[in-house]
Amino acid sequence: MSASAPSQLRPVGAVLTSILSLQFGAAFATTLFSDIGAAGATTLRLTIAAVILGIVVRPRWSTWSQRQRQGIAALGIALAVMNAAFYLALDTLPIGTAVTIEFLGPLTLAAVLSRRWADGAWVALALGGVVLLGFGDHGDGGLDPAGVMFALVAAVAWAGYIVAGSHLASTLPSADGLAGAGIIAAVLTLPFGVVAGGSALLDPKILLAGLAVALLSSVIPYSLEMWALRSLAKKVFAVLIALEPAAAALAGVLIIGQSLDPVTLVAIGLVVSAGIGTVIMNRNPGATDQKRGGP
Repeated sequence: MSASAPSQLRPVGAVLTSILSLQFGAAFATTLFSDIGAAGATTLRLTIAAVILGIVVRPRWSTWSQRQRQGIAALGIALAVMNAAFYLALDTLPIGTAVTIEFLGPLTLAAVLSRRWADGAWVALALGGVVLLGFGDHGDGGLDPAGVMFALVAAVAWAGYIVAGSHLASTLPSADGLAGAGIIAAVLTLPFGVVAGGSALLDPKILLAGLAVALLSSVIPYSLEMWALRSLAKKVFAVLIALEPAAAALAGVLIIGQSLDPVTLVAIGLVVSAGIGTVIMNRNPGATDQKRGGP
């Protein structure tokens, strides 16, 4: 073991904890759907997270240039669409399946940016895994078409989040961008959440559960990742992020009792392998370095 290996254990552990926190938070959020709907859960999570980020970061609105404001707006829109579409997908799909489909977004973006035939092959493998999901045991009706559509929308939005986040980071190298984007995302989803959740959004028990979701899905994972990236190689970080579909499947089993048949497990394994393979073969895995603001 190299001399630097022990120093990498803690940041690796932090990223793995972040991934589990993010996916377990998403699984827990599904328990709110019966009370406030997927849109209500999205709004509650984003609004509470935005309040926390606003208090902690205190974004300096007046100091932003027009270009920075446009970048923050683009990031906020991507964040809102990604989270809303993902939660709507979770309303009808197992979380492991939804995250597996959603992961096509950053994986495809990585292949497009690298322009290597080998990366295209990894994407083809991932697509094969997603197609294989349709042959798994999902009951008499199979995979819900609307759920698959929402997961694909979330995949596109995740790729958009990465592009917008990368551009913004070059003009606003601080937490201001994430805080500002989080506030915009909360405002954009608020009307839909109010319609779906109504007065139940103000129920103390629902608010407490929303706080737990916001902490698990936003505050804790992003804090851990920001700390870990100070010393962790970006390629290692990207490989770890490729484990998200597997972490989501685990969260689904442990939190909400979702069972996965062998075919679905193989499909998830193919997508995870494609994600890891893309990073390992790409010397500059920039497209997969940026963590999403959700699910």
